Amino acid sequence: MEIVNTHQAEAWNGYEGTHWADHHARYDAVNSGFNAHLLDAAAIGPRDRVLDIGCGNGQATRLAAERARLGAATGVDLSAPMLARARSLAAQEGVGNVRFERGDAQLYPFPDGGFDVAISRFGVMFFADPVAAFGNVRRALAAESGRVAFLVMAPPEENDLGTVLAALPALPRPAIGHDGPLSLADPGRAAAILGAAGFRAAASRTVEAEQVWGRDAADAAAFLAAWGPIRHNYGAGDEVVATIAGALRPFERDGAVRLRSTARLITARA
Repeated sequence: MEIVNTHQAEAWNGYEGTHWADHHARYDAVNSGFNAHLLDAAAIGPRDRVLDIGCGNGQATRLAAERARLGAATGVDLSAPMLARARSLAAQEGVGNVRFERGDAQLYPFPDGGFDVAISRFGVMFFADPVAAFGNVRRALAAESGRVAFLVMAPPEENDLGTVLAALPALPRPAIGHDGPLSLADPGRAAAILGAAGFRAAASRTVEAEQVWGRDAADAAAFLAAWGPIRHNYGAGDEVVATIAGALRPFERDGAVRLRSTARLITARA
């Protein structure tokens, strides 16, 4: 297996990937509100062949496989711990038309025209060479009917999580339009990258969902403080947890901590 995105491979096969695999249900509670936006935009038909890029623990892959009940879904990710969890969950749920492969989507030898639609739930923001990566995905799609639907992060100031994290000491924020979590947040840059990769009719729109982070502020703060970016930048001390808990209390509602979140939904045709 050839990998060029070595930094991401190290992260997702170390603490970060293990934490996501061990807490898959909690991360799905955070992100699953976006599932309908993604899958509806992908317009998955019963016989479609679906590719899920950066599939992680595989929830979106399994849901796509259920829509493509006479077709199949393939999830690709760098993280061995998360792929192991994805396979286990697919077996538990009895989803038989799904498989998971480890690899770097920028280089992975997908079959030419082997898929009808490619999706991703926050898994395409960190490519070492995004034009090459999306070009590889384009090659894997059917020439006439191929299409993509991707969810990517929006700037933190558009989300309640940004308000919560503002309670912590400020860090240099990732720039929109550069490598990192906000690399595709700018619609113009996203369209230019996809165009250079051979796609057409690229479009980006903002979608909204509710994220459930925990049953109360204390529970959600302990989980959020253990999230890789927070743990890496602030450590795992009690003061960090207490600060986050205080910022989360205004968002306690109906037996959970609920944060409003936005994302960019990117679509394009092959």
